[in-house]
Amino acid sequence: MSLKTVLILLGLALATIFALVCVLLTRERMPRTCQHLAPEQEDMEDGQSLVFADLTPEEMSQVVRYLQGQLGVPLVDASRAKPSDNCIASVDVQVPAKAEVLRFLDGGGARPPREALAVLYFGKQAEPNITEYVVGPLPTPAYHRDVTVQKYGGKVPYHRRPVTGKEYLDINALVQRELKKAPRFLTACCESDGTNLVILTTAPRGFKSGDRTTWFVLFYNVAGTGYYLSPVGLEVLVDHGDLHVSRWQLRQVFYNGRYFASTGDLEQEFLAGTLEVVRLQQPQADAVLGSMKPRRPPGPPGPLQFEPQGPRYRLRDNRITFQGWSIAFGMNPNTGPRLFDIRYRGERIVYELSLQEALALYGSNCPGGMSTRYLDGSFGIGRFAYELVRGLDCPYTATYVDRHYLAETDTPKTNQNSLCIFEHDSALPLRRHFSDSQSFYYGGLRKNTLVIRTISTLINYDYIWDFMFHGNGAVEVRVHATGYISSSFFHGEGTNHGNRVGPHTLGTMHIHHIHYKVDLDVDGQLNSLETQDMEYEVVKDPWSRQNTIERPYLRRKRLEKEDEAAFPLNVPMPRYLSFVSPNPNKWEHPRSYRIQVISFAGKHLPTSSSMERSISWGRYQLAVTRRREEEPTSTSIYNQNDPWTPTVTFADFINNETITNEDLVAWITVGFLHIPHAEDIPNTVTVGNSVGFFLRPYNYFNEDPSVDSSDSVYFSSEQDVGACGANPHACLPSAATCAPHLPPFHFGGFLNL
Repeated sequence: MSLKTVLILLGLALATIFALVCVLLTRERMPRTCQHLAPEQEDMEDGQSLVFADLTPEEMSQVVRYLQGQLGVPLVDASRAKPSDNCIASVDVQVPAKAEVLRFLDGGGARPPREALAVLYFGKQAEPNITEYVVGPLPTPAYHRDVTVQKYGGKVPYHRRPVTGKEYLDINALVQRELKKAPRFLTACCESDGTNLVILTTAPRGFKSGDRTTWFVLFYNVAGTGYYLSPVGLEVLVDHGDLHVSRWQLRQVFYNGRYFASTGDLEQEFLAGTLEVVRLQQPQADAVLGSMKPRRPPGPPGPLQFEPQGPRYRLRDNRITFQGWSIAFGMNPNTGPRLFDIRYRGERIVYELSLQEALALYGSNCPGGMSTRYLDGSFGIGRFAYELVRGLDCPYTATYVDRHYLAETDTPKTNQNSLCIFEHDSALPLRRHFSDSQSFYYGGLRKNTLVIRTISTLINYDYIWDFMFHGNGAVEVRVHATGYISSSFFHGEGTNHGNRVGPHTLGTMHIHHIHYKVDLDVDGQLNSLETQDMEYEVVKDPWSRQNTIERPYLRRKRLEKEDEAAFPLNVPMPRYLSFVSPNPNKWEHPRSYRIQVISFAGKHLPTSSSMERSISWGRYQLAVTRRREEEPTSTSIYNQNDPWTPTVTFADFINNETITNEDLVAWITVGFLHIPHAEDIPNTVTVGNSVGFFLRPYNYFNEDPSVDSSDSVYFSSEQDVGACGANPHACLPSAATCAPHLPPFHFGGFLNL
């Protein structure tokens, strides 16, 4: 072999070695992919939680087919039904009675039959009405029973039904026809022929039972932006109470502080030169108030939360388990998220925790704004919980769950990925101490929390519903408000009702009041209510009798009647208020859970108001009543359109019954007053706009249960804190140095609209 050949081969060998070294060095710099390990085994019962489960699409379809075949009346699909038709308005699960469920869960009894609750609108009858049927057993229905009178004490009048999408379409067509009667006015005021304007409903609809007349506010409709911030000053009152759409009428018109009998009258005043017109220009998408389009190019990605060894919670069917917690979850299409059978360390703490209602009550000097009292349950808090955006609405690596509903159609719909579950590192210790005297050590525990979240978009507002489960046995419930403010056209004394946030836009003041049901079962069903607070007493110093000292002392009180346990809104409550068990802990104190409310609620509607009884739950920041199966909810979807004769009146639940050693329910109101301001443009931010409550163990345990957490950290000055065995955090460089598996980003939330 020649020297030249040897040199060539030697050069190739060196090049190969160099390339391999480069590859190896590169691979060492690239972290390995995180390997998911199975979470610790938790006791997950074999399908017991399905007794609370939402209906599957197949079950919904079975109910629809059964009703179509068994009722003996023609049923029109609600998506195209006229008021004079019969239709299936909604189908949801009928949760069995609590006694039946507990016999099944705790007593070894039979599984209760699975049933559905179907709401039907009967417009094609001599006496139109709303009827509710329980249909079962599922999955193959064989019976139905009318429960309307049993639930509400009588038939439900037809005018109380929520407005359907088809009804809104017919109203919009009427408004468009009426706008054509004022062409010159529209051109002058709005550079419009009416087709670029959109209507926004208000509610309730009139002044007395039987009314169905609604103010609709007109806005510029600019694609890709929030039209809620671009009012044109025009509002119309539509009477849509007749069963025949052809008889609906436009009753009044409002423009710039004045009222007119019709759009024709408005046009005549304009042509006569007696109408003061504010001439607006059609807003452009790049300059409109409501644009949320980014103004800067994307920057580097922010911090990312991930699980190095996979999620530490387990999800099976409708039940989640996590570090001692066990929760069954679901979604009511009207009232939104609902949780059942919440247990910690195997003991039931809460039987039911559910959202009941969300009220938004507005003020304005325009008719639409001043008459608005939205009860969002009638629109559909759960139904309008759309797909969540991965990495923004919830952590990118969260678990996303589909929710199904049947409302205003005979076909089940799916809001995919509309509920998320994740473990949240709050970047805050749950507890900690650094000892700098006697002995030197550090002990602590990260505040890692299981979060169940869904977000409802109710016209302009977005509500973020959070249910959080902490390592010390506490439950936290929180709601954030974001989205767009609603607005009125700025005119006259508008700033008496809000702040001007645009050239012609008044951000109208309003309150958000949210109501929850909490059926606590603290160490059993039979509980009492105890308050604790502090007082000062002046006593002589035992060691210096000529001097006195102001000594705090604890004032305890057992509340015996419901009237004592109804705490008015915005009146100071006892600082400690607990559901107590008859059974003591190791230290001879009653095992208890404390309710701690965090709220900045506005003022409740005066009780003299003709519609106040429909939202009488808002009188109280907290009311505790005896649990009754016939009082399952604090309100009704029918209260919105007939608040003057409410179908359900919460105030009637409070009738001074005994609440000592009884099965009790806490009804909690949280909320805040919102006076919109410039920084609410384009969107209201979540910062400072959250309220909620805690359920905290109070002598329920013998010590803080989080001491048993495997996440605890302790090391002393005598240990090598860099050793993995002495300090779990020293293990992180090896245990958590990996690249998380991020699924491809996908969003299909626009598909069902």
